[in-house]
Amino acid sequence: VLLDEVEKAHRDVMNLFYQVFDRGFMRDGEGREIDFRNTVILMTSNLGSEQIMQALTEAPETTDGELHERVRPLLRDHFQPALLARFQTVLYRPLGEAPLRTIVAMKLEKVTQRLNRHYGITTTLSESLYDALAAACLLPDTGARNIDSLLNQQILPVL
Repeated sequence: VLLDEVEKAHRDVMNLFYQVFDRGFMRDGEGREIDFRNTVILMTSNLGSEQIMQALTEAPETTDGELHERVRPLLRDHFQPALLARFQTVLYRPLGEAPLRTIVAMKLEKVTQRLNRHYGITTTLSESLYDALAAACLLPDTGARNIDSLLNQQILPVL
């Protein structure tokens, strides 16, 4: 089960999942028990992402432990202690230029295949396009998810 951007969830939703984390099941609106014992629950959050970016900008060698120390107060302020005690926190560092360029290459490959398959168009893409898209995704507020937006709003309409 994936709960994406869980910090945006209403407190009632988090309380509902507290019983899952505590007892391994949840009761639905009709009182039926839903078993979660063999379920992996992943929750994502952007809490602390700005602090992580700031720390890594100031000192790229910042350790994971130091990053955890910066983020922990934000998590404590947002999540109830009983719920937070049941979390295993994994911090993700921002992707660098090389991994972003790989993602850009994969996305552009799909676009070129689709253009060829549907319209018989053969494309040759310049390295500068790969570089520009990867660089745009290095911006602190965007990341890799910006690639699809850039392709759909700026690249594909021109083609």
